[in-house]
Parts: sequence; C-alpha cells; structure tokens
Amino acid sequence: MMKNIPNILSAMRIILSFLLLFTQPFSFWFLIIYLICGLSDMSDGYLARKWGVSSSFGAALDSVGDFFMLVIVFYIMIPYLDLKLPIILWIAMIAAIRFASGIVSFMKYHSFVFLHTYSNKATGFFLFSFPLLFQTIGIQRVAVMLCLIATISAIEELLIQILSSKLNQDIISIFHL
Repeated sequence: MMKNIPNILSAMRIILSFLLLFTQPFSFWFLIIYLICGLSDMSDGYLARKWGVSSSFGAALDSVGDFFMLVIVFYIMIPYLDLKLPIILWIAMIAAIRFASGIVSFMKYHSFVFLHTYSNKATGFFLFSFPLLFQTIGIQRVAVMLCLIATISAIEELLIQILSSKLNQDIISIFHL
C-alpha cells in the first residue's frame, strides 16, 4: 500500500485541480485546495524516492498533475491578471521553448518527457507562489521574476533534451549530463 501513496498524491492533485474550477478564487476553500495541491506536488516525488518506489509511470503522473494544476490555475487567474504585452510575449516564448523540448524528447525517446531539474522545481515553486505573491508585490514584478526563472529552466530542459545520450527524468541540472 505504501508504494502507491506517491501515485495517489499525484492523482489527488489532478482531481483537486479540477475542483478548483468550482471554487471562488482566493476564497478560503480555494486556498485550502490550492495548498493541498502544492503539498502533494512537493511530497509525491520526495516520498517515491525516499521509499524506493519511483517509477516512470509515477514520474509521468506527477508531470500530468503539474500540467493540469498549472493550466487550471492559469485559467482561473486570467481575469485577475493585467499582464502587459511584453510579458504575454515572453510567456509565449517560454511555451514555445517547452513545446520544442517536448518535440525533441518525443523524437529521441518516443515519449513526451518532463525533467525534474532543480530549475524546473524552482519554477514550480514560484508558479505555486504566484497567486499569493502577485497580490502583495504586484503582478508585473512577480511576472518578470517568474518569467526569468521559467526561461532559464525551459532553456536548460531543452538543452538537456538535445545533448543527453540517455533518458534521465531525475537529472538535477545540465551540469550533470
């Protein structure tokens, strides 16, 4: 049973992410569900590695959970965001780099692969913090910070996908090729 807990946490994040669509943004229940999603994201991979139950299925499920949470929260936040055109274009550029990385991984490994690098984890942390931070320090400042970190991690992931000779989703940085 313990070996299934990391995958259960990832699956729970997917379900709870969809539940966010039915809560009032920034309400008590929204924040509770959002925090549970974030905690599950931080703990699923950690527990899988600690208990020695890591699997390619679990890594993929974690990535799917991250993707759904990101897309759903972004969809919810759109009405609250007043992003300027340069930031919107920057986000589009980051998405294009991520898409190119996905294409490279599909061509090399016949699968869309998301890497668990430190820079991707940092990006995930700032993405998770975004709805909480933008209300305190301003949308433009947080957007620039997040875009900087996301650009670095997207470029690093693309370079790893291009330069790596074998698949290692748990590579921690480009300096560990």
